[in-house]
Amino acid sequence: MSARTSPDSAREIPEATVARLPVYLRALTSLTEAGTATCSSEELASAAGVNSAKLRKDLSYLGSYGTRGVGYDVEYLRYQIAREIGVTQDWPVVIVGIGNLGHALANYSGFRSRGFRVVALLDADPTRHGEKVAGVAVRPFDHMEQIVRDNDVAIGVIATPAAAAQDVANRMVATGITSILNFAPGVLTVPAGVDVRKVDLSIELQILAYHEQRKALVTRPGAGDDLPMVEHGSAS
Repeated sequence: MSARTSPDSAREIPEATVARLPVYLRALTSLTEAGTATCSSEELASAAGVNSAKLRKDLSYLGSYGTRGVGYDVEYLRYQIAREIGVTQDWPVVIVGIGNLGHALANYSGFRSRGFRVVALLDADPTRHGEKVAGVAVRPFDHMEQIVRDNDVAIGVIATPAAAAQDVANRMVATGITSILNFAPGVLTVPAGVDVRKVDLSIELQILAYHEQRKALVTRPGAGDDLPMVEHGSAS
């Protein structure tokens, strides 16, 4: 199993745990906003949608923040997880591709409230240049090097059509960006040391469609009779 080293110690945190930490942070933030001061592992696990044993094991990689018989101090644990993830500091972000999706991402208030500041919106289409989205002006794609240098940007978001995504990723890497969030279909090739997270909405919908189809097969007798038959070994 791959793991990441905590920035504050030599301990290694498994990638699966790293992926769940933002979920715990979101749950703790909701508990804080609801006025909850302390919670048990069972309550936090329920809010995060995991089982309590998994939650306790995940939190054990961060240290011991719970008190037997009392539970977790919600605000303190929220801060510790935010600190471990790195969102207690301000992360400048650049978004490339200001179509419908890019507009939506630029307007997403969750970036600002979770430690990410959109410093630039870039697009290759000159008709978009100067347009303001969420108070940020759209600038030419060719300005990226200067923007990354001036704002010390390490995180880039790709919201372009698939055909342009690899070229955008190459340009991001060349400017010094080392983490990329990719919304474009397809797989990006990047050098070692560059992290890519892919968000493919169509794949997520197809997975849901799969589960819906299986539910129908269970609840509706004969529901699978009209599904196409595929012969094993067929090349068509």
